[in-house]
Amino acid sequence: MQLSDFNYDLPPELIAQHPLANRTDSRLLELRANGGYDAQLIDRQFPDILNLIKPGDLLVFNDTKVIPARLHGKKETGGNVELLIERISGDKQAWVQIRASKVPKTGSIVHIHNKAGETFPVEMIGYDGRFYEVRFPENVFDLLERFGELPLPPYIEHQPDQEDANRYQTVVAKNPGAVAAPTAGLHFDEAILKKLNELGVQQTTVTLHVGAGTFTPVREEDLSKHKMHYEWFSVPAETIEAIEAAHKADGRVIAIGTTSLRALESQAQNQQASGETNLFITPGYSFKTVDCLLTNFHLPKSTLLMLVSAFAGLDNIRNAYQHAIQNEYRFFSYGDAMFLTRQTHD
Repeated sequence: MQLSDFNYDLPPELIAQHPLANRTDSRLLELRANGGYDAQLIDRQFPDILNLIKPGDLLVFNDTKVIPARLHGKKETGGNVELLIERISGDKQAWVQIRASKVPKTGSIVHIHNKAGETFPVEMIGYDGRFYEVRFPENVFDLLERFGELPLPPYIEHQPDQEDANRYQTVVAKNPGAVAAPTAGLHFDEAILKKLNELGVQQTTVTLHVGAGTFTPVREEDLSKHKMHYEWFSVPAETIEAIEAAHKADGRVIAIGTTSLRALESQAQNQQASGETNLFITPGYSFKTVDCLLTNFHLPKSTLLMLVSAFAGLDNIRNAYQHAIQNEYRFFSYGDAMFLTRQTHD
């Protein structure tokens, strides 16, 4: 596959800049497979998911929690620096993306500050060709709570406010570590989760700490040369047991978001319950666990668009995105959702 196979033109006004009044107000585009080809497109509202999910199905949510991962500081020479946590690698260490006129050298110090005038030093200790490793003087999470800013995606143009603090987290978020929200989960509120439970729909969780690398552009036209970023994941034993029970009872495993899917497929592929994954899913991948996928609309040429194309079929996704643009669906993190059934034929 080539990078250009996953491009499309999106009018900028369709990029959702703010959440709707209620989590469940979004639209839902159902892509109903017909034997794997020529999928039918059905325009719905998100509460219609109650009619798409059946008793005995298993919903798998990503329970990661977005951390205040953006830091502002100055180099020892006085130049401004912005650090964005990519992933936390230890109690006092993290991999970061850096924005500066000139990136600080290994061994140098960056002085992070907040609006209260407090500061702390961060030491530059390494570089892997894409991200920089830094050492904090104290626990990373503690310092982020005092100095960090919510890391809204680059296509959202306003500064984070209290609305974002509430709505750029899912209602199931509990394990801090993500620097971007698992956005498919943003459509659920407590009331709809309760209704699903009353219908006999099972619910469970995995954890995948979404890294800033999820927004890193794919630069290789030949996708076989692309190096996927690493993200930490965990699939609990009770989730694995719930999946086996659902399939045994002819229920479907429904991943709520691409991050949940990557965690499940990483576990199934390596029989490893937790660790770091750089699983890169493109058309031709053989899915082992997931039957259906709820997902938002993804950026052109992104690894997430490649993943959903592998899941539902490239032509089906192209048709769905064209339909969504023509019908003015809202795109990306605060946008609308799709419900996909796994394509059964190549």
